[in-house]
Amino acid sequence: MGGAMEMKKRINLELRNRAPEKVTELVLDNCRSSNGEIEGLNDSFKELEFLSMANVELTSLAKLPTLSKLRKLELSDNVISGGLEVLAERCPNLTYLNLSGNKIKDLGTVEALQNLKNLKSLDLFNCEITNLEDYRDSIFELLQQITYLDGFDQEDNEAPDSEDDDDEDGDEDDDDEGEDEAGPPGEYEEEDDEDDGGSDLGEGEEEEEVGLSYLMKEEIQDSMISAEAKLATKILTVFPNCCEG
Repeated sequence: MGGAMEMKKRINLELRNRAPEKVTELVLDNCRSSNGEIEGLNDSFKELEFLSMANVELTSLAKLPTLSKLRKLELSDNVISGGLEVLAERCPNLTYLNLSGNKIKDLGTVEALQNLKNLKSLDLFNCEITNLEDYRDSIFELLQQITYLDGFDQEDNEAPDSEDDDDEDGDEDDDDEGEDEAGPPGEYEEEDDEDDGGSDLGEGEEEEEVGLSYLMKEEIQDSMISAEAKLATKILTVFPNCCEG
């Protein structure tokens, strides 16, 4: 990631000559944080409602400014393992928080989100914490205010697409159902809102399986498939004739 732009340069670029006070959305994905810290954001961005800092090698949220209007915060694919109490202090009105693909391992870490009273939706896909027994029940018990965890509520109903208003292709979301049948599984990049495709993976699976990150399933599947392929190749090299006919 050596070539990634520094965060403060990227912020200047995204400002496009606007004053920070005028910006309501800021996307800084794939730039480079400063030694794992946020850099170049300050309290003058007070109108921000949507902030995305995915894959910027963040380890700490300590330098997050006060953003009292912030509603959606994307922090996926970073190296955050704690310090989440900062969020309630600086972004008290968050409704959506994505911490997928971070180093969050235990419920104690997540407990700091109890003070985010308006939080409705939390994503922890691909964090180690999702491997805990009774992971979903425990989080819903801990964070009484949230409705959706990893895209599904406690009764396994999928979060409505309005969560994704900010996607450019929002208007295509309505025909997701049809596309699920057509495309072979494994075509999608953004799996978060296509979890219903998960049911193809074997009708026998428990209901709560659906709440699992589709991505995780895919990764596991992919690695199993490649392992099988390797095995098959090995067998062929050892017994070249066994599979003929």
